[in-house]
Amino acid sequence: MQSPEPFSGSRPTSRDVARAAGVSQATVSLVLGDKWRGRVSERTAGSVREAAASLGYRPNLAARNLRLGSTRTALLVVPALTNEFFARVYTGAATVAARHGFGVVLYPSPDGVGPAKDPFASARAALDGVIASSMATDALNAFRGTDLPLVMLDSDPSDSGATAHVNLDVADGMRQVTGHLLALGHRSFLHLASAVSSWTFDVRAAALAEALSGASVRTVRAPLDVQGAREAAQRALAEPGPRPTAIVCDDDILAAGACKAARRLGLRVPEDLSVTGFDDLALATAVEPELTTVRLPAERIGERGMAALLAVLDGREPERGDLPVTLATRASSGPAPAR
Repeated sequence: MQSPEPFSGSRPTSRDVARAAGVSQATVSLVLGDKWRGRVSERTAGSVREAAASLGYRPNLAARNLRLGSTRTALLVVPALTNEFFARVYTGAATVAARHGFGVVLYPSPDGVGPAKDPFASARAALDGVIASSMATDALNAFRGTDLPLVMLDSDPSDSGATAHVNLDVADGMRQVTGHLLALGHRSFLHLASAVSSWTFDVRAAALAEALSGASVRTVRAPLDVQGAREAAQRALAEPGPRPTAIVCDDDILAAGACKAARRLGLRVPEDLSVTGFDDLALATAVEPELTTVRLPAERIGERGMAALLAVLDGREPERGDLPVTLATRASSGPAPAR
């Protein structure tokens, strides 16, 4: 190997490495791209690596990946960054991605919930695949019908537009909630449902209706914020007629609003009214009393989503089966009050 020669400029190039090692730039590309075996000698490969190390050369991985047709980048589409659940989904996806040399670009819906616009005009050229929440499906119109793999999280498994699905067993979560309340003697319920149209909330509603087919159930929809949930629950609880003894909420945020509504009406939780949530956000243990809720493994669904995308890219079959959820029983639920 020749002695490394000084190079002009602040950053060495592959041409500088080739000159120092006495080889062509194509050979440098083969060696540093780890594609040299069977094409150049081990001695030559060693010379190239030594020259690169001596010069402090670092290959432009982004440019190389683009030439190879891969950027090792996934797009994660979620409804909102402010929602703790999706922040944890991102953490799980990014952890698995990092172990495989991938990066994850996070794109939230501008309005927090519902559809988002096409994130980037040229996004498809800079991505290897997309992972998306069912609550942001309209953001994916730009990617459907392309060759980009699409992994859907917590979404309708019959959707043929997705390459793979990773779901939580939210139906079982709702069955666990209703079974807990029925065992406590509750027979009159208010379902404080999310006003956001989403497959996951539809599944929760269907499971609740089936589990409580012999009980009295009234459904009221509310926006996914504490104030809107409080107002909706307060109106429902103040209406004439028998008051429900339990409020089953689609989300912990809705449950926090329901607890505030109860207090404004002079009702005690859980002595006069039990309240349950869904998700087990940090909010669930920040309120008083602490919420009985369904714990969803948010980081795990992010991990499985990224693993599914990697499997598709490798030509493997993604792992199947819904992720289990568990009931966290706390102080917001108690025996049904005597009439």
